Amino acid sequence: MTTLSWIIERLLVKPTEGDKTNVVITADWRCNGVDGKYTGTCYGSASFAPPSGNFTPYKDLTQQQVLDWCFANGVNKSAIEANVAAQIQNQINPPVVSLPLPWVPHVDVVVADAPTAV
Repeated sequence: MTTLSWIIERLLVKPTEGDKTNVVITADWRCNGVDGKYTGTCYGSASFAPPSGNFTPYKDLTQQQVLDWCFANGVNKSAIEANVAAQIQNQINPPVVSLPLPWVPHVDVVVADAPTAV
């Protein structure tokens, strides 16, 4: 079963925007997926218009709040999660594989045991 997690890796802020301070203008996000030993990831950034109405001071922001801004500003959560899940499924069941060339004889390599010290 694939487990997905979203994180905000970085925020870019304008020190001042009108009468507001430390206004977030860009968030760098990442979606990670894990299924046993298989992993997938997708990352990007979302930009935001200057705030109007309610404003949350920088120190009071939560990761979930910023992720919600990302989802409301063009980050397609379901498409990103489907992409990460597909990366993992393609590792589990590769859609393309590389086979040995049929006209090249297969050579078995035998590795001799290393001599032991006396």
